Amino acid sequence: MKVAVVGATGLVGTVMLKVLEERNFPLTELIPVASEKSVGKEITFKGKKFPIVSMDTAIGMKPDIALFSAGGNTSLEHAPRFKEAGTTVIDNSSAWRMDPAIKLIVPEVNAHELSIDNKIIANPNCSTIQMVVVLKPLHDKYKIKRVVVSTYQSVTGTGVKAVEQLMNERKGIDGPKAYAYEIDLNVLPHIDVFMDNGYTKEEMKMVKETNKIMSDDSIKVTATTVRIPVMGGHSESVNIEFENDFDLAEVRSILEKSPGIIVVDDVANLKYPMPKDAHEKDEVFVGRIRRDESAPKALNLWIVADNLRKGAATNAVQIAEYLIQKELV
Repeated sequence: MKVAVVGATGLVGTVMLKVLEERNFPLTELIPVASEKSVGKEITFKGKKFPIVSMDTAIGMKPDIALFSAGGNTSLEHAPRFKEAGTTVIDNSSAWRMDPAIKLIVPEVNAHELSIDNKIIANPNCSTIQMVVVLKPLHDKYKIKRVVVSTYQSVTGTGVKAVEQLMNERKGIDGPKAYAYEIDLNVLPHIDVFMDNGYTKEEMKMVKETNKIMSDDSIKVTATTVRIPVMGGHSESVNIEFENDFDLAEVRSILEKSPGIIVVDDVANLKYPMPKDAHEKDEVFVGRIRRDESAPKALNLWIVADNLRKGAATNAVQIAEYLIQKELV
């Protein structure tokens, strides 16, 4: 299995390599790809050095799978070129997510939709991924009518420049800015660009992607996405209204038995998920599970996951693992 990692030197690309190594992914040849300025440099994988190659060189090597994390424009330009070479592309950008011809996949939710004909596969937005992993088993049991979500998102979701801004502010250093305002000791209710409806693009991604991944446009979703000065993972306060009533013990049991979920919900002992707990983990953590006393058939949850892993790199690698397992690549 010949695997290319496109954007190998970036924040998510670096984590992709780490996840491939940790999960002992069955690759026979690694092809790290980055921008022209990085070509010729080396990355280390499983104790061996691998030279970074250009996009053209990588395409010529005809990898079986290409994991992309190099931005939307790069994906739009080069993913079809890899496809033409016979490569299956798993893309982490927003470029292909809402294309009706492209599958938007979270393995625990809808991997069964994949076929050998899917040569470009989209990885969803990080905040959407962790939410739908939890929504799916509950939707199957109780049928979701409406979801209200507020996010508390790590600066790592913006990239290296944002991490540097936070660290510089903590040290009193004036440096490059990823945000319009200070992020340390602050909260920014603004992720991505504002749209005509007053929502941000990030918020609308959560709405549209949830419907597509769950294959159900009847689920109503409204979101407020917020950037906070933390690293380690994204957190979400999620309120779910169901068609059918539920039993709290049964909800916990369903979540505990669902793949990719760890329930941390023991308020008597102050046990609940936090970004520090999710850091460098592949699972989605759920806690603060309680009935919404202001509305019938409604539930409150707190969901936390590492946005660079399950929210990006791990989800992409899991898609690749599924393709291999089902002999779709």
